[in-house]
Amino acid sequence: MKTVLITGANRGIGLSLVKNYHAQGWQVHATYRSEKSSQDLLELEGDNLTCHPLDVTDYQGLSEFANALPALDVLINNAGCYGPKGYGFGNTDIDEWRKVLEINTIAPLKLVEALFPNLQTGQLKKIACLSSKVGSMTENTSGGGYIYRSSKAALNSVVKSLSNDLSSQGFTVLALHPGWVQTEMGGPNALIDTQTSAAGLVEVIESADISRSGEFINYDGTALPW
Repeated sequence: MKTVLITGANRGIGLSLVKNYHAQGWQVHATYRSEKSSQDLLELEGDNLTCHPLDVTDYQGLSEFANALPALDVLINNAGCYGPKGYGFGNTDIDEWRKVLEINTIAPLKLVEALFPNLQTGQLKKIACLSSKVGSMTENTSGGGYIYRSSKAALNSVVKSLSNDLSSQGFTVLALHPGWVQTEMGGPNALIDTQTSAAGLVEVIESADISRSGEFINYDGTALPW
């Protein structure tokens, strides 16, 4: 049985990813921060689903977490934070900027490092990090969004470096754009629902091999510019 770990799985895209892999019969390990906000996840049933409380920024606790996990075929770094809205040039909140960078950029790398032994013993050796098109340098034609944009642009750089560092060991490392999705972050006017996004992401991860490692890919499989 193939095994996947999905962070930030209590709602939105993360929860839909859990449901998709769960329905396909994968062994799913899903993380959440707060039990109070994770009832939809915790109410899912199945012998192939295990839920773990985890703060992805608790770096000291990551090694203990890794020791409790089996071999992993796929790691999906989905946990993320948009940060406060309404901050632009001249009034960017530095403390909030540090918080968003911690969750969106630093934590994904530290999680890969902590889970590397689990991933090495897995068969598929795939790492997917949910990024965003707003982190694209090429497509930034509107400015603003300093906090979130920079965190995702930096995450893309982390993904590119990981793809180079781990290619000799057979790893496929991807930066994925989930689309503009109807979530708490994306808002109700977004173009697609979480099920559509998750289905596309799962297909991209499934079909990607090492030849696409280090790419920035949309949920529909098309390549995106850095």
